[in-house]
Order: sequence, then C-alpha cells, then structure tokens
Amino acid sequence: MAQAWKCSGLRWSAQGPVLTWDGGRRSPLNWGKRVSFQVAAGGVRQCVGARGHPCPVRAGISGRSAGARCEECARLDRAHSVAADGVADDPRPYHVYLAWFGPGLVKVGITAVERGSARLLEQGAVCFTWLGAGPLMAARRTEELLRAALRVPDRIPYAEKRAVRAALPETEEERADEIREVYGKAVRLGGWPESLTPEPFRSVDHVRAFGLAGVPAALGEVRELVAGGSLSGELVAAAGPDLHLAAPSGVVVLDTRLMRGWELVPAAGGEVAFPVRHFEAPADHRQDGLF
Repeated sequence: MAQAWKCSGLRWSAQGPVLTWDGGRRSPLNWGKRVSFQVAAGGVRQCVGARGHPCPVRAGISGRSAGARCEECARLDRAHSVAADGVADDPRPYHVYLAWFGPGLVKVGITAVERGSARLLEQGAVCFTWLGAGPLMAARRTEELLRAALRVPDRIPYAEKRAVRAALPETEEERADEIREVYGKAVRLGGWPESLTPEPFRSVDHVRAFGLAGVPAALGEVRELVAGGSLSGELVAAAGPDLHLAAPSGVVVLDTRLMRGWELVPAAGGEVAFPVRHFEAPADHRQDGLF
C-alpha cells in the first residue's frame, strides 16, 4: 500500500508556491508540474488542531471546511490571531495596505512589516500598495477608518476572487487603477493616527508571480475532497492558496486548504473525481459606494 501523506498547506517562497507536508517535507511547484493525488479510500478528514498542537479529540470535520479545524480548535486559533483581533499588544510594526483581486474587488488590511509582501501572496492579491506603517493599534485604527469612511472591506471571499481572475486587465497600469483611486481618497481623509507613517503609492503586481498572464479561464472550483476521490492536472497558475490545474475536461481551481486533514496517496491520473462547482459568466463585482 502506498505511503499516505498529510498536507499542511501551501506556502509562498521567493521561488514560488510550495506545498508543505506534516513532518517537514516540501514540494516546490513549477508551472507545468503535474499535481496528482487521491484521498485514501475509507478515509475520514480530521481536525488539524491549533497553534501547533494536535486536536485533543481528533475530531472529524466537513470536507468543505477551509479552516480544517473543529469548532473548539478554531476558537483557540482565533484567540491568538492578530487577524481576528485576538492580539492587541504585539510590539512589532505593522503595514496597512490596499489590495486588489480583480475588477471591483479592493480590500484594506494589515500585516507585520517583517513579513514583507508574504501576506499579499498568501491572499492571492493581484496587486497592492502600502498605505503606511506604525504600531499595531495605529494600523488597526487606520484600517477601520477606511472601512468606515470609504466602505472598503477588510475581507473578500475567495469564491469572489476566483470568479474574476479570468477577467483581469492586460496591463499593470490598468490593474493598479482601482487601488490608485482608493489610495488618493484615503490620503485625503482626516483622522489618521499620528504614529502611522504614510507611504507613497507604489503598486506591486503579482500577475507574473502567480502565472496568470494568458492562463486559460477556469471552468470551476473543487468544492470538497471526498474519500476515494482523486485529482490530476498540470499546474498552469497559482494564487494565494489556490492551484489552477489543467485537467482533461478543462482548468479547475483547487483550494489547497481543502487538502488539510486528509490522508493523501499518489494517483495515476485521469479526470477530476471530486465535486466541482462551475463558475458562472463573469459579472460586475464593483463594490457599491466604493467610488
């Protein structure tokens, strides 16, 4: 019987996306690489635990859970998360940023300065610009200011990000248009915390890093992994946690967070044998009241 592996997630390095596995194994992913795996027959997806600790009850979880945690472990993870406002006394400096994921999809967020642009790659931001840098609470107040005054959200569902990747403008200049406009409105607002140091507009584009230039439009996304199911496809692009895989029936998007908690074994190839949600025709995703 083939050895089973447990995926611990997709990470972004200077060289590109890397699948990581329990035990420390890493699988660098290059365009054209074939990604093939099968969920062990009869397998059950188990909670991955929280903060580096295994789930004490080894709880079973839904195949559609992107968090891959049971309710109790998810609560413990959020309790120590800056993103979920679980940490208020982090002494590190933080960046405030504007990120763009496709037509009409702009968000504001924060990330530790020491992380550089890693957070933006992890979220699948097509382009972004820094707004400023300062203490955590100053960054939080600036984020809230933009949410309240300009109605810029701090979260955008991944389903919306995936649905618009096939409709990206061709040039970096065009892709930066929306965050440039929001940036201009943001710097004209009053009420910025004095401890936050503003930064000039400079759009950083990730289309090349993600391999999205000229990539075929995806027909849909894998909804969940199921016991005995399999997937095999050639990697044509990646963005955030998503892999765009060219299978015999067309390109499908796999959210690698769905792989966590399953025991996976090699697959010989063939059609996608997991449930797939097909994308609808691209729609106008422009956020009401943003511009």
